[in-house]
Order: sequence, then structure tokens, then C-alpha cells
Amino acid sequence: MRWAVLALPLLLAACDRGQPVQRVELDPDRPGGPQVMDRSPDTLHAGWRVSRNGRALRYGNPGEDVLLTLACAPNDVPPTLTIIRHAPARRGQTALFPVIGNGIRSRFPVDATREDGEWRWQVTLPASDARWDVFSGSRQLFATLPGGGMLDMAGSRMPGAFVTWCRDGGRSVLPREADLPPPDQVRAPPSTRELRRRAEGAISQ
Repeated sequence: MRWAVLALPLLLAACDRGQPVQRVELDPDRPGGPQVMDRSPDTLHAGWRVSRNGRALRYGNPGEDVLLTLACAPNDVPPTLTIIRHAPARRGQTALFPVIGNGIRSRFPVDATREDGEWRWQVTLPASDARWDVFSGSRQLFATLPGGGMLDMAGSRMPGAFVTWCRDGGRSVLPREADLPPPDQVRAPPSTRELRRRAEGAISQ
């Protein structure tokens, strides 16, 4: 047992030495998603919405703080995209923020940044960067921030439409979600562990 505990950090370090974008085999019939810590936001009723200026796509629960933002600067040369994970952060912190879905695993090197009166995690990359392709499909997405839990995001075509719009320099019209075809996958059936967590949460309320 002691050997296993000592070896765990080495194994975790080895897992992070790959490329920032990897193709992965995701079984759509497998219940639930990656297993992570229990302290994760409840996203059962969360969804995407376009910001007032039309240059950002925000993910969160209705009436609550935003959990994740994709922001576009279409006038940059070349256009850039910023991913923002709205979660507590402290000056000088850095992390790898993996997003998994649509057969892709992308790792975003986020930094603790103070903007709009909050500390959050973010990174800006060219819109043409292959890491944004993780949003190109319409299947369920999993985004894990160390210490901030996992975002389990239901399938939607809006992130892909937004990335395409940004890569085009904002010249096209960003469609509304109601005008897009239904996603290929909304959400996989929850795992036994997730069902247990929800039940325990309901009891404690």
C-alpha cells in the first residue's frame, strides 16, 4: 500500500506529459464520465447563453454565477479565443485545465487572472489553435479544474458554432441555439456514483 501511495504522484505526472490535444476513444454507451472529486458544481440545469455584446458564450445555471466563458476577439489578427473558468484563484497560480469531449482531450494552460472584479482562471489562444476543436462537436463535455471540481456540460451545438464564428473573424451571423439541429448527445446516463452523490445531497438539504 505504501508503495502505491508513493508511486501515485509519479503516475499522475506521467499522464500530463502528452500533447495538448489528444484523440481519445469515448464510449457513448458508457454511463457517466471521468471519475473526479465530489466537490463539483451541479450543472443539471445549466446551459449556454450569448453575452449582450455577442462576443462571448457563457455556461451556467439560470440565475446563478457563470461557470465557464468562451470569449472571442474577432478583430485581433489573427482572431483569438479566451477560455475562462470562473472559480477561486490566487495570484501566481497556474494549472492545466483539460476539456474532454467529441473524441478529443484538450489541455488549456490557464493562469490565475484578476479581471472584472474577480480572480479566475483563463488563457487566450489563437482561434485557429487545434485545442478549440474539442468544442467543435455537439456531444457532452467534461472540464476539470484541480481544486475546482468537474463541469459536466450537456451536449450542445452552440460552442462549435461560436468557435466557427470566431475563426471567421465574426463576419458571419452567430446562430441562435433554437435555430441549430439537436445535439448528437445531450447527456450520458449518470453513473452509480453520481446517483449516490445526488441522493446524499438531497438528504443533506
